[in-house]
Amino acid sequence: MSQIQTAVPADETPAGECEYCGQPFPTGKRLSLHKGVRHPDRLDESERKAFASTFSAEGDSLRRLRLKMLGVLILLYFAFLMVYAVFA
Repeated sequence: MSQIQTAVPADETPAGECEYCGQPFPTGKRLSLHKGVRHPDRLDESERKAFASTFSAEGDSLRRLRLKMLGVLILLYFAFLMVYAVFA
């Protein structure tokens, strides 16, 4: 798996840095997700719990986004259908 390089702007300080590979992260959530994905065998119990809760919250957010996008697509479909019915 190739490593994506992350960088924090010079005028900001990182919220956290991975103690295993040294990558900086702008938020603690991203650091937690990174550790769980890249270094799962090195995590202690508290880090595992933090990863699991962050991963679950991320999944919930993605589900909500997908439902919203589906709603927008359905609305667009019916809007175009109505415009076609009126002007065709």
